[in-house]
Amino acid sequence: MRISAHTVCTAIRDDIVSGVLPPGARLAEEQLAQRYGVSRVPVREALRTLESEGFVVSRRHAGACVAQPGDREAADLLDIHALLEPLGAARAAQRRTEAHLKVLRGLVRLGRQRAGQGQETDLRSLGDWFHETVAQATCSPGLTSLLVQLRRKITWLYAAEPLSRAVGLWQERGALVDAIARGDAERARMLSAAQLERATPARRQFRSVTVRGPKPAVNTVRGQI
Repeated sequence: MRISAHTVCTAIRDDIVSGVLPPGARLAEEQLAQRYGVSRVPVREALRTLESEGFVVSRRHAGACVAQPGDREAADLLDIHALLEPLGAARAAQRRTEAHLKVLRGLVRLGRQRAGQGQETDLRSLGDWFHETVAQATCSPGLTSLLVQLRRKITWLYAAEPLSRAVGLWQERGALVDAIARGDAERARMLSAAQLERATPARRQFRSVTVRGPKPAVNTVRGQI
């Protein structure tokens, strides 16, 4: 079965964000094709997409490499995010569907449960899913894409918030879902902005762009990502 460039792009991006492919690492098409069990064609297309997203850069005589954002660029991402995510929350309050609400409420319920149990790995995954659903609830493909890409880059460049914040964080997310459910755009905007304001100092303090630990090679045939 042919594996799409989109699937390969997701696999490479995940390995960049997780630190398996560290900043500055060379991305040779042949080696990536072997790693993910595909031909070089979808790898080449995936690298073009990742370059447009800012995760990859092409260097003369060196080929494609994982990008190495500087401190200023990393800080700018937080500032841009602080402007866009509250807008996304407000749009979600105005445009969300019942399907979006059902998913968001389920995620808050699970998040609160996992936070109480101290399951850090599950919490990060649930948090990503939560924010992607809020982004989708804006019903704006352009805004959704921007919000999702910003979160991916922040996950890549900054360490997660301390686990000690998890219970409070999911309470805040629950309040945000309540505002979205009521269609209260201004409260949704305010809650989102306040959450980001509380998170930013911790993110700046715990910034990390180092490799987060080795992982086994990923073959896209397994699970189709």
